[in-house]
Amino acid sequence: MTSSAPRIEATADVDPSAVIGPGSTVWHLAQVREDARIGAECIVGRGAYVGPGVRLGDRVKLQNHALVYEPAVLEDGVFVGPAAVLTNDLYPRSVDPDGRLKRGDDWHARGVTLREGCSIGGRAVLVAGVTVGRWALVAAGAVVHRDVPDHALVVGVPARRVKWVGRAGEPLVPDGPQHWRCPRTGEAYTETGPDVLVPDAEL
Repeated sequence: MTSSAPRIEATADVDPSAVIGPGSTVWHLAQVREDARIGAECIVGRGAYVGPGVRLGDRVKLQNHALVYEPAVLEDGVFVGPAAVLTNDLYPRSVDPDGRLKRGDDWHARGVTLREGCSIGGRAVLVAGVTVGRWALVAAGAVVHRDVPDHALVVGVPARRVKWVGRAGEPLVPDGPQHWRCPRTGEAYTETGPDVLVPDAEL
């Protein structure tokens, strides 16, 4: 892991209370809000938004104009594609029933959780409170309204699982009943239940 100081472009807006890890880069016009924590060797792309208190692990990539609203948690090695949105309000309204502008105390923010190594395609939308499992892949433009299992490839509106993927990101190929293999790495996986795939190394 690098020990170099983070690189923050002059046009980026990084709150003084935010923590940016070593070797990370915050590009032009990105905004990192108060108390956000960004790990080591991360990339926050041009125009990306990281909300108050959001947590990013190490080696996370937020592509240009990705929007990550609080209190999202992104674990190590997560990829968020350009213009993807991680929302935080299940019942959004600008005003309360009396017509007054809603304030922070008028609603409960529910963050999205992205587990280790998963990837979110460009312009995908993740509904408040969902969890995307380890090494899963959300296709570009998908709308995710429920949790995504580990290693699942989900597509569409609403998103649904169509294949399994390995840590290399490529679709797995069948290798016998309930068994799968990565065509790039040779890693083997086993389906242990409905929508449950486990690397054989972890069995």
